[in-house]
Amino acid sequence: MPEAARPLGELLRHARARLAGAGITDAAFDARLIVEHFSGTTRTDAISTPDRIVTQLAEIEAALDRRISGEPVHRILGFREFYGMRLGLSTETLEPRPDTETLVDAVLPFVRETAARVGTCRILDLGTGTGAIALSFLVQEPLAVATGVDVSDDALATAAANAADLGVSNRFSAKKSDWFAEITGRYHLIVSNPPYIASSEIEDLQDEVRNFDPRRALDGGPDGLGAYRAIASDAAPHLEQGGLVGLEIGHDQRRDVTELFEQAGYRLITQHKDLGGNDRALVFGK
Repeated sequence: MPEAARPLGELLRHARARLAGAGITDAAFDARLIVEHFSGTTRTDAISTPDRIVTQLAEIEAALDRRISGEPVHRILGFREFYGMRLGLSTETLEPRPDTETLVDAVLPFVRETAARVGTCRILDLGTGTGAIALSFLVQEPLAVATGVDVSDDALATAAANAADLGVSNRFSAKKSDWFAEITGRYHLIVSNPPYIASSEIEDLQDEVRNFDPRRALDGGPDGLGAYRAIASDAAPHLEQGGLVGLEIGHDQRRDVTELFEQAGYRLITQHKDLGGNDRALVFGK
């Protein structure tokens, strides 16, 4: 008969051993996240009351099984932290990652300056997914408003739910559109973390990305540049005078994306590297 309860400290050691034994790289970290989430405990509890009895053993063991099978820990938890926010995930949303915070950092000063100067900053987030990029701006700048665009109803529902959880629903709109197809009006800032992996390289991605992130959020077409072409060719009519386009890019795409936008009449204003030193964000103006 399965155990009904176990002390927290002992359970943490057990979970870590299970994951480590299965070759999970961050076994201790993932074990802690799983045990804390499903038991409702904290890191402080593990230190101060390791003898605390935990009864949610079945849920924890099931979560460990999922992690051992290769499912990313944040998919199991159903959320991920991004720019100080807790964002819910769903099957058709890309899991937001710290590299994308580079793009937020790159254009947040412009959002704040625009809001201070004209009383608002209208933002269009193309391929919004969880809403991570757009919602970061709304949380950081109370005068900003944003439209999150996606082709997935599931993603749009997730982004809207995240906006509600963060208390910014009144300034966030979820819009179904294939890039600019259904978009009207002009925006001070157009941002996107589009699919940018070349189709032929999808199978070479880490299992956790290839098997669990939605394919259409990864696949950028034969050369990985399909989405950038669409944005470069169609953004101008939707951009306010003096507006900016901010993009996340793959580590080796700076030159190609810059050329695409320069050919469309834009100029590169700033470029930004992520914490790993890789090219990660480009900001263009007309």
